[in-house]
Amino acid sequence: MAIESLVDEGGYSGARTAEIVGISYRQLDYWARTDLVRPSVEDAKGSGSRRRYSYTDLLELRVIKSLLDSGLKLESVREVFSYLHDNLGEDISSANLVIQGSTSVLIQTDGELIDLVKRGQGVLNILPLDGVRKDMDARIRELHPAAVAAPVRKLASGQ
Repeated sequence: MAIESLVDEGGYSGARTAEIVGISYRQLDYWARTDLVRPSVEDAKGSGSRRRYSYTDLLELRVIKSLLDSGLKLESVREVFSYLHDNLGEDISSANLVIQGSTSVLIQTDGELIDLVKRGQGVLNILPLDGVRKDMDARIRELHPAAVAAPVRKLASGQ
């Protein structure tokens, strides 16, 4: 059974999201406030309100973290992520990117290469985004085994 089907429908709190994705809460807050990734379950509505992130939001955040970890600057990550989101919809983890310095190239399934950020030099890295889903699922299981086990017990009891 896929882990996304076991996630609480109420979503993840900001603190739990930051922990699972492997970023600071401050970074998560900044990305939400600057519209990089807005929480899709529940957005903040003023002081004291709480954001709630979906499993898909976690995937998107993990892709962004992977792009930053590969050496891209946040400005370039915004461009890459915007293109991926606009052209691949919710299935961004199905993409493969070739990253060379500050240049990112999307590899389409038909072999077409699309330059996502123009200009750049550096060492060639391949970042298969498929692994992002697996890594994040493992992190959820590791950090919050009770949250994953509760829906499994619920499914087993027929509720």
